Amino acid sequence: MKKIKWSFLLWILFAGFNPVHAQHNHIDLSGQVVDSTAGVELAYSTVQLKLLADSSFVSGTISNDKGVFILAGIEPGEYVLSCSYLGYHSSVLKVYVGSVSRNIDLGIIPLQSDQQVLGVAVVTAQKTEIGTALDKKSYAVTDNLSQQNGSVLQSISNLPGVTTQNGQIQLRGNSQVVVLVDGKQTAITGIGGQKGLENLPASAVERIEIINNPSAKYDANGNAGIINIILKKEVKEGFNGKIGLSAGVGALWVRKPNYPGIRPQYQQTPKVNPSISLNYRKKKVNLFFQADNLYSQTLNKNEFVTRSYADGTSIQQQLKRNRNTNFLTTRAGLDFFINEKNTLTVFGTFGQESIKDRGDQPFLNGTTLEQTRLWQFLEDELVTATMGSVSYEHRFDQPGRKITASANHTFDRENEKYFFDNQQSGRTTKESFALIADQKVLDLKVDYIRPVKQGVVESGLKFRRRTIPTNMVSYPSDSFSVLDTGADGRATYAEWIPSVYGTYIYESKRIQAEAGLRLEYVQLDYLVEPGHNTYQSDGYSYFQPFPNARLTYKLSKGKRLSAFYNRRVDRPDEVNIRIFPKYDDAGIIKVGNPALKPQFTNKVELGFKSDLPKGYVYAAVYRSMSNGTITRIATTMDASNLIYNVSQNIGKSSNSGVEVSLQHDASKRLKFNLNMNGYYNTIDAYTVTNQYPVSASFSEGKQTVYSGNVKLNSNISMSSTTEAQLTAIWLAPDILPQGSIASRFSMNIGVKKSVQKGLGEFVLNATDLFNTLKIRTTIHGKGFTYKSTDYYETQAIRLGYNRKF
Repeated sequence: MKKIKWSFLLWILFAGFNPVHAQHNHIDLSGQVVDSTAGVELAYSTVQLKLLADSSFVSGTISNDKGVFILAGIEPGEYVLSCSYLGYHSSVLKVYVGSVSRNIDLGIIPLQSDQQVLGVAVVTAQKTEIGTALDKKSYAVTDNLSQQNGSVLQSISNLPGVTTQNGQIQLRGNSQVVVLVDGKQTAITGIGGQKGLENLPASAVERIEIINNPSAKYDANGNAGIINIILKKEVKEGFNGKIGLSAGVGALWVRKPNYPGIRPQYQQTPKVNPSISLNYRKKKVNLFFQADNLYSQTLNKNEFVTRSYADGTSIQQQLKRNRNTNFLTTRAGLDFFINEKNTLTVFGTFGQESIKDRGDQPFLNGTTLEQTRLWQFLEDELVTATMGSVSYEHRFDQPGRKITASANHTFDRENEKYFFDNQQSGRTTKESFALIADQKVLDLKVDYIRPVKQGVVESGLKFRRRTIPTNMVSYPSDSFSVLDTGADGRATYAEWIPSVYGTYIYESKRIQAEAGLRLEYVQLDYLVEPGHNTYQSDGYSYFQPFPNARLTYKLSKGKRLSAFYNRRVDRPDEVNIRIFPKYDDAGIIKVGNPALKPQFTNKVELGFKSDLPKGYVYAAVYRSMSNGTITRIATTMDASNLIYNVSQNIGKSSNSGVEVSLQHDASKRLKFNLNMNGYYNTIDAYTVTNQYPVSASFSEGKQTVYSGNVKLNSNISMSSTTEAQLTAIWLAPDILPQGSIASRFSMNIGVKKSVQKGLGEFVLNATDLFNTLKIRTTIHGKGFTYKSTDYYETQAIRLGYNRKF
């Protein structure tokens, strides 16, 4: 295990920043009044809070039978707190109230009896839950008008600092993002991955959190950061809920006509999304239920490609994929408030995603433009996911001190069937294959939090067991089959991860600081059934520390300088390791690599944030340095001109950049957020060897590029019941491991109208209003060049209605 030099850690402690967006204007103060000598609780003590500046009264209360008191709704500032009890001298405390957390624990406040000399204590209040407030930016989906009726992926793509590329979320140009649902990794998103986000309806989501610099209490996976999707859940008394229905249409016109001789591409594609959320709370029991169903037709891919080879061969091709999707998500459970100190929560989720792709892929001679091959296919995939969760929370007498234990079990089945007709050289072959992968995940977790004199201590442990047995069977036609039957068989992905963490958080009037360490052991075994023509069993293990540090200095009211350091890891997911060829593109065969190893990253960030009279501004400078970078490398090696795309570790890479964001309320009716992100990406020179289907080496020199993106969100209040949002997004050219991607531009718009005294609302929105978004890439491989433009469906217009009750 490579050692990290302490001198390096001390240096980078001062080199990171994450802007603070979540601040609290109303704080709850708590504490406990006790006898200074005997330590016994002083029940029904008198507590008063006054302003330090002029001693004016702010709030007061009486402690309970255990000497505990709470003063609710206190605004940030400097105060004097006095505690008194008959027969005791009063204690006077100078209290600073910050704005990072809703709760502040003053801890134990001792009072001396009349026979003792009175001493005046001066303490600074500490937060009981301040960790997440500095680490995340939180956005309500209902505020994202231009994408409110679409998918979660579309809604996320509208947020500042976030972009999407080929269906993958990127934070600051980096796609190594972990996606959580309600703080947990679930099968709905592929256990921390990004699977299914383009089909998960945004109507199921309450808000989205972006965590650029996660603390040690989060899993170490994901060097770009974490996106946490918070699903809707009410806790109001009685029966209440919300129903909704949205419908829309996409692919309004043909942007690029098909090559001759294939089936029509989808046009005027329908989208329908009914949703319901129910909640019933009475005394100690809170029941909740939620269901969403998103049906859509999309022109999922319409890519035109030119492949040029060193021997002069040129091939023109089109890959058109018409997709029908139905995604059902349900969630139900209960909260049982046993008493004031103990809560039990039990819930389950069920999701089913059905995808049917009907595709055509004609191949033309690059010189004569005569069709030389036609590949037509049906991909029928059904993914069923379930999760059961039990959590228990115990709150101690000391305010803010609690312990939480949870158990989660997840199961999902990927059932994929693929049928295709291959017309080539005057003959047609009909072939198919089937793949089943069952994923089982067990997570056991305990978290403990305790306020101390100078802040708060958090610690916990987690155990994970994850297995994915996979079985692929091919059904070839004859000796002219294009299927590699020697690459069929069975394989099992088995992962075992125990981990522990601890963090200490400190805050004073000027300084906020956090230091954390997560220790993680990983044992990964990938077991390949004997007889595979290329691969055999492999895996890896490690025991590694993952430290994090944060230091924030408050220059003045509303201005702060902040620094972060994080060490993260990206463990290759099962799909990156999977040994079975994927045939969804007849010209490119994708295969995993069981020899893949983890990618480790060190991140530093530095920046400044200042509140403005009508908004805020911040600028951040960041840098991440990765070793063992995971990507796919394309090679070609036979007369068929097939391209084999195989997962590899290519060595070192880095991402350095500047992010600037401005939030401004131009008037009572106009507000806008401008986010600009510029970065410099490098991929060091590397040489790798693809083993499938036969050994082939590829070398690439150092690649560098200056890239970035600009995103403008404008919100317009048209009346007391009507508001609109306009979003413009521009993405600069960027590098890929073997090539580049060109610039992209799109504009989204949305309008919301409140009706029925605020209980109902209509939302009309349009995605990629002017149909300008297209993906242009260039790939340079050994002996070939691949240039493509994808005119997939990006434009859609939707109308939705929601009603609360």
